[in-house]
Amino acid sequence: MTAMTPCLDRPGFLPRLSSHHQPRSRLSAPLLASSARVKLLCAPAGSGKTALLTECLLQARAECEAIWLPLAGAALSTEEFCLRLTRALGLVEGLDDTQLMAELAHWSRPTSLFIDDYSRLPDPAVDALLDRLLAVSSPALTWWVSTRRRPQCNWPRLLLDDELYEFESASLALTHDEVVSVLHHLPPDQAERVAARIIQRTGGWCAGARMALLQKCDWSQNLQPQQRVDTLLDYLQHELFSNLTPEQDEAWRVLAHLPRFNAPLCEHLFGPGEGAQLLRDLQVLGCFIEPWQASADWLQVFRPLSRIIQESHWPCARSWHRRACQWFSATQDWRAAFEQALLAEEYETAVSLLQHFSFEDLFEDQTVVLLLRLHEQQSQQLTLMTPQLIVLVTGALLFAGRFEQAGQCLAHLGRFMPQPTAQLEQQLLARWQAQQGWLFHLQGQMEPARACFQEALSALADDAWQARVMCLSGLTQQALLCGELDQAHALNREALCLARAHGSLLFEGLLELDHAQWLEQRGAPLRAESLLVEIEHLLRQRSMVPTPLLGRIALRRGRLALCMGLEEQAAQLFSQGLGDCLRSQDKRVLYGYLGQAQLAGNRGDYACAFERLREAERVMQQRQIPDTVYRGVVLQVSSQFWLQQGRPHLVQEALSRLLRHYRGPSALQAPPATFELIIRIEYLLACANAQSVPDETALPTIERLLKRAQAKGMLAAETELLLAIAQLAELHGDTVAAQQAFQRAAMLAERCRLQQAMREWELRRGSAGTGSGKKVSAWPRDNDDQAPGLSRREREVLMLIAQGASNQQVAEQLFISLHTVKTHARRINGKLGVERRTQAVAKAKLMGILV
Repeated sequence: MTAMTPCLDRPGFLPRLSSHHQPRSRLSAPLLASSARVKLLCAPAGSGKTALLTECLLQARAECEAIWLPLAGAALSTEEFCLRLTRALGLVEGLDDTQLMAELAHWSRPTSLFIDDYSRLPDPAVDALLDRLLAVSSPALTWWVSTRRRPQCNWPRLLLDDELYEFESASLALTHDEVVSVLHHLPPDQAERVAARIIQRTGGWCAGARMALLQKCDWSQNLQPQQRVDTLLDYLQHELFSNLTPEQDEAWRVLAHLPRFNAPLCEHLFGPGEGAQLLRDLQVLGCFIEPWQASADWLQVFRPLSRIIQESHWPCARSWHRRACQWFSATQDWRAAFEQALLAEEYETAVSLLQHFSFEDLFEDQTVVLLLRLHEQQSQQLTLMTPQLIVLVTGALLFAGRFEQAGQCLAHLGRFMPQPTAQLEQQLLARWQAQQGWLFHLQGQMEPARACFQEALSALADDAWQARVMCLSGLTQQALLCGELDQAHALNREALCLARAHGSLLFEGLLELDHAQWLEQRGAPLRAESLLVEIEHLLRQRSMVPTPLLGRIALRRGRLALCMGLEEQAAQLFSQGLGDCLRSQDKRVLYGYLGQAQLAGNRGDYACAFERLREAERVMQQRQIPDTVYRGVVLQVSSQFWLQQGRPHLVQEALSRLLRHYRGPSALQAPPATFELIIRIEYLLACANAQSVPDETALPTIERLLKRAQAKGMLAAETELLLAIAQLAELHGDTVAAQQAFQRAAMLAERCRLQQAMREWELRRGSAGTGSGKKVSAWPRDNDDQAPGLSRREREVLMLIAQGASNQQVAEQLFISLHTVKTHARRINGKLGVERRTQAVAKAKLMGILV
């Protein structure tokens, strides 16, 4: 994509682009459009600077002379630099710097001078000469400079004078769409997945992506051919290491093995007075050093390169990790110290550092992965030697979905009974009950889980607030699964207050996920999205970004975007969440695959949809996650696709068996993130039965579910069930009932922005807009005769009033003040010409505003 043919340094020579080059107008267009005299491209090797300069050169204005000066990064004296410039510009040879400056000051021909790969090694004299030339040269001469390091010129002055246009490394990275455009030989969906994998592994670095494409790596299978690794290391040897001193070479390799570093850490590693200078030198030389997570204080080596270096098994790495562990321990950065101790293979040191960890640390980047690796590779007696360690390891196992191992681990708490005092005994038992409750909860055993949560809450001391928060979160999720939305809201509010009282933003983020699920079921996905965006913004401002938690937030936001019909946004969020959850070994990775499958189903690409579901099952099985976590929801989504394909017999066979697991005395609860699973199984099964043998036995089941959803204020479920009733009534030829159910569903769908429910209904029917004959747009607008001037918010208030909600309940559900509710109610009465709320509801039904 960016490869160039060799360039000879001779006057009048113009380079040509490789046959593999892909034009990037998003970069060349603003460069060509800019009126700045100086255009600077500063980025490490392999970033595509030369290709971009050539692309701009070939599009330069016809009336503007183009001059190409390739310096190949060579170290030049001021005399040599002057000589190269005078030859390129066609001036008399032998000019000194003063004479050259005079010539450039009076330059009159419109000219673009392209200096490719400016000197890679710092030389203050040459940089000073370049600075003077830039300052005095005529406006007729435009400078295009590509370089691996930023020359020491007066860039601020040029910037303030609007004479500088600069592109940095991040801007030059390839985008997903640019990689997809090269993969035109692949089917579109496969090209999308391969491109996503290439971007993930290379960060869009042009050279890395080019090597992957040339060697036809099987990125879809996450393979990393050794040939590509060797080629990349050989490339780095020529382009990077050969330009470094032995000290700089070793320092760079050390830093590439560290997840992050700063000047004080370098001082500790490489010696006082030397370490910080080594770091500055490497930065100046363009050695792929960039900010770590947008931090102002911390740096990292470009991740795709550091990953390759770390996989090359450098024998000296252990001793450097040991020294880094010492520094992080001295600064009380316990998570980083723990990671470095593991890399140094100092396992007893790593275990001793875990005494400083709490449950919150499990949501820091890679903590769960590292903790599980330690637990699996070392003697379990080492990782289970204290109650606090047992609680941590159990939490990590539950997070990863390894329930059997979590139960075995939790049983080790019995070794520490009895405790020295009755109070300590009670607290240890309460902590055991809290985690046992979560084990039962995740295994689908609702009643034992609820009993454990409630008993733990009654005994936990005030200082055990983290365990209390987790018990309240578990009870919140159980209330959501039972449709007890008011109770879920109260429990969630209590937990949030507790987390905020202790200043825990991380726990607040966890609890806002429960809150978002509650809002989604209440028919407020937009409010849920706004809530999650806000908490995500706050979490990203932390010094340690909690990647696992952000992955869960991205997946929930993807679900909300899909619900509202924002498919492009949903696709981005599912991809982001999927990547984060895969890296942190979170069992919630399942919902990334499910979201991608549903997006493919919406497009009618069922081959891709089922492939995503198979990949989800493969990952779950590979990670030894019990099938109770994923089998039910995978079958439910599969059944949704089978109905859309007209294959109801497959739905009947799968869901009839599945439903037995969620009914009866030994019934399992649905997984916590799928609180509508059982409702969906029942109505999809009813639709399948009706399609196979049309009769009227299915309608009573759906109507019973609908009454329950309406009684509990489950607006999202109510919408889906109304659409199922419309479909069944249509199959039985009852067009009046179908029309009525559809109109009510359409009204809810528009008010609550439930476009995905409408989309799935249309796909199940086979042809949208027939039968009932109307789409969501049938919902009356503000200027319709049926709704005399009622605004959308006033219709929302009226709908809740009709459902029997008090003014206070309306305020809570719509997140507005009580005073605002009363104002809306007064205006509704005035517009409808009534005096009381009961009259308003009656007249609204009579006018058709309410169904």
